[in-house]
Amino acid sequence: MKTEHFAYDNKIVKQFAYATMLWGIVGFLVGLIVAIQLVFPAMNLGLEYTSMGRLRPLHTNAVIFAFVGNGIFAGVYYSLQRLLKARMFSDLLSKIHFWGWQLIIVSAAVTFVLGYTTSKEYAELEWPIDIMITIIWVVFGWNMFGTILKRRTQHLYVAIWFYIATFVTVAVLHVGNSIAIPVSFLKSYPVYAGVQDALVQWWYGHNAVAFFLTTPYLGLMYYFLPKAANRPIYSYRLSIVHFWALVFLYIWAGPHHLLYTSLPDWAQSLGTVFSVMLIAPSWGGMFNGLLTLRGAWDKVRKSAILKFMVVAVTAYGLSTFEGPMMSLKSINALTHYTDWTVAHVHIGALGWNGFLTFGMLYWLIPRIFNTKLYSEKLANTHFWLGTLGILLYALPLYWGAVVQTLMWKEFTADGFLAYPNFLETVTQILPMYTVRILAGVFYIAGTIVMFVNIAKTVRSGKFADNEEASAPALAPVDETKKEHWHRWLERKPVQFLVVSLIVILIGGIIEIVPTYLVKSNIPTISSVKPYTPLELQGRDIYIREGCNNCHTQMVRPFRSETERYGEYSKAGEFVYDHPHLWGSKRTGPDLARSGVKGGKMYKSNAWHYNHLVDPQAINAQSIMPPYPWLAKKELDTSSTAAKIRAMIKLGVPYDKDYPEKANIDLNKQAQEIIKDLKASGVEAEKVTDMVAIIAYLQRLGSDITKPAPEKEEEKEVEIKL
Repeated sequence: MKTEHFAYDNKIVKQFAYATMLWGIVGFLVGLIVAIQLVFPAMNLGLEYTSMGRLRPLHTNAVIFAFVGNGIFAGVYYSLQRLLKARMFSDLLSKIHFWGWQLIIVSAAVTFVLGYTTSKEYAELEWPIDIMITIIWVVFGWNMFGTILKRRTQHLYVAIWFYIATFVTVAVLHVGNSIAIPVSFLKSYPVYAGVQDALVQWWYGHNAVAFFLTTPYLGLMYYFLPKAANRPIYSYRLSIVHFWALVFLYIWAGPHHLLYTSLPDWAQSLGTVFSVMLIAPSWGGMFNGLLTLRGAWDKVRKSAILKFMVVAVTAYGLSTFEGPMMSLKSINALTHYTDWTVAHVHIGALGWNGFLTFGMLYWLIPRIFNTKLYSEKLANTHFWLGTLGILLYALPLYWGAVVQTLMWKEFTADGFLAYPNFLETVTQILPMYTVRILAGVFYIAGTIVMFVNIAKTVRSGKFADNEEASAPALAPVDETKKEHWHRWLERKPVQFLVVSLIVILIGGIIEIVPTYLVKSNIPTISSVKPYTPLELQGRDIYIREGCNNCHTQMVRPFRSETERYGEYSKAGEFVYDHPHLWGSKRTGPDLARSGVKGGKMYKSNAWHYNHLVDPQAINAQSIMPPYPWLAKKELDTSSTAAKIRAMIKLGVPYDKDYPEKANIDLNKQAQEIIKDLKASGVEAEKVTDMVAIIAYLQRLGSDITKPAPEKEEEKEVEIKL
């Protein structure tokens, strides 16, 4: 058989590897800043662009899409070429992919700091950047499939199965969740509203974790772990079961983020059932990785690379056990909205993604530079610093979460909330938040040690852009010969992609479509009206400032929540909410009923004004950042008409000619608030962002819970007397 000579493209691997390290340090540092701000709110500096609400999505996106994303591409470009015995399909597409992805990251960083966000978890980027992501993702897929089609090997190795599933599923998730109506160049409203938006968002959000943070990394595990150990993967058959069970089951699990919310019960139950079933394929993958090292534990003890990989796979097993357990309703009732979820996510991000990335880089960089790792001792130092960082991060937050949930739910012997002031439950866990800062310092210190170690390794080696290689040409296959059905599928990449697409579409269709076709899933409430123009502007400012990062707008049907916040939330309340703002973490109290005048959460306009300008002046123990610029910024009413038009397109029942009249009503409502503020001693002359956000906060819950009629109450008292 003829031997063909070619060269692997190492330059693209090097570029993505360097970007991984750079963005990793940036993402971790921003996370550390946010952690510091939670303990010391003064570190927000009272500046618009450094507040926690704007930095938090910058941190999550930098870690997920910049650090992990570049790590995925570095590993895929290295392993794909060698598994297929072929150079990447197009050097030009590789370059477009690299520079396009870096442009997306920079665009995300700039827009988040400036306050341009959709507020949707892990999908906060506005529509022009979403389009850029779609284009660059297609470039990546085109390059990958072009390489697969010109391969010199008959069968696709297991790692490539996971790469294919990642490409097709992320494409479906990203496009499905990002459909929106543009209002301006950097502002849009999602086509989904309320319950449907929450369901689609967590169909995307959970599966962004599944198919961006998990499946590609499983592909990397299946390649780099056997390579580092110099041993074959434990079980080919187990890898088949692991792959197909995982990609089928994962897509159903999104609703477990919405247990006890206004999502229909049947959808919540589906999410729970499939989440629990996920333990089997997830742990199948973990065992396949760990058992590959059977009999090689002495080698693990001596190799920092293998130690990173073992802890990574173990962290994968831990987080994929926690997820299903937190999907059980009895457990979810205790953990959801607490810091347990934050700890759970970081076991995956810091342990699974972070440590596997570090192990991969330590193995990969010396090989493309034809040298040895500069210092095994420094790599081991990094390992122990990172491990200590993970433990110090997770354990205090687990403890804090238990404290949180017990305090939220505790009642006195007389039947009253033991801790009616939400702030009491926050200040109690501040020591745990302080330890988290220390954890971040350790983890970042380890990453810097790696950076130094890699830099010295690079300096000692000689890089080859094009690594010479050779392999026999692809031989024809005898189609008449019987073979295992999966072996046949491994030779058919297009068919493999189509089957993967069908498998992942089933769950999403069954869960999402009925919420549109069956009206009883989202019963309407006649008293719920569209937002006024001023309230709509205020809602957008609330989103801009990232308030939903700390506050939920979802009262669950627990006595502890209805006593604290008011009547539990119903599906019909959110039919005009584009996007939903249910939230996923309560660092501050729920705001779903903050505007109910007859309820416990009612505050005056002046209270909201002073609280937003200087929260610590209201309560010295508050960890909420100040928002003084809201009182100074004049509200941009030039966008009102465009926003109302977009809402009309989305089905919100405004009159057709209302966009042109909207600012009249806006100014009228604003003047009423300004007048009330002046009466309370607050100097307010102009229609500012503060006035708009106050209007929005005072609206929340007022459609559902009405103030008790005072006259009737007085009559009732007289009768009793």
